[in-house]
Amino acid sequence: MNSGVVPISDFNLALSVILVVVAGGISAALRLGLLKALIWGTARTFIQLTFIGYVLKYVFTVNNLWMIFGIVVLMCYVAARAAVKRTPGVPKYPVTLAFWSLLASTVLVGLVVVRVIINPAPWYTARIIIPIFGMILGNSMNGIALSLDRLYGESYARAGEIEALLAFGATPWEAIRGCVVDAMRAGMTPTINSLMVVGLVSLPGMMTGQILGGADPHEAVRYQIVVMLMIAAAVAIGCLLLVGFSYKRLFTADWALRSEILQSRR
Repeated sequence: MNSGVVPISDFNLALSVILVVVAGGISAALRLGLLKALIWGTARTFIQLTFIGYVLKYVFTVNNLWMIFGIVVLMCYVAARAAVKRTPGVPKYPVTLAFWSLLASTVLVGLVVVRVIINPAPWYTARIIIPIFGMILGNSMNGIALSLDRLYGESYARAGEIEALLAFGATPWEAIRGCVVDAMRAGMTPTINSLMVVGLVSLPGMMTGQILGGADPHEAVRYQIVVMLMIAAAVAIGCLLLVGFSYKRLFTADWALRSEILQSRR
């Protein structure tokens, strides 16, 4: 088996734009209104990934613990803002809750993977921590965005039911428990679906990257199993923390639904 990464020249990299040109042509022909977004997204992809390539090269060389921690915190903040931005029906205040939920779930699961399972020397090796934490964050961000959107959507739709339960003496948790369950299911479903079909329908990115880099398929599979399980754990913890803290924001101090939830019925 050949080992090592097959290099991609600048010319070959430029050829990859043809793929977007085809997609853009289809969008323009069907008048989907996506051409501008495709062009802008492609430009941002080239710029952002090229920039991060230089940054990571420097970070891997320095390998400073506090620098790594600062990068992880920054990644969590960006992910939290992106997650809340995807939920237009949610007020802006969950950004802080999303940040702490992502930071807690990412650090907890990430440290278990790095310190207990992989255990590199030193344990804070940037080449391992940043990709691992990045994969956790990318999936957790999608999970909490779905759960947050479903929590508020269900609360808006079932405001009358929640009010009735409160009127009969139910606590806020008892009144909104059904919405919380639906929100957790919405956040976890994509991850569970991925667990069901991995290896049969899709070969995930980390496994594919290792195989393309010349790694033994069996070793790549071991890493991918760890990655899939850590993502499932992180998404579950992140959704649980965010939904658990966010549902309380739907109520006032005297156990009544907030005005913005009630106004949604009108």
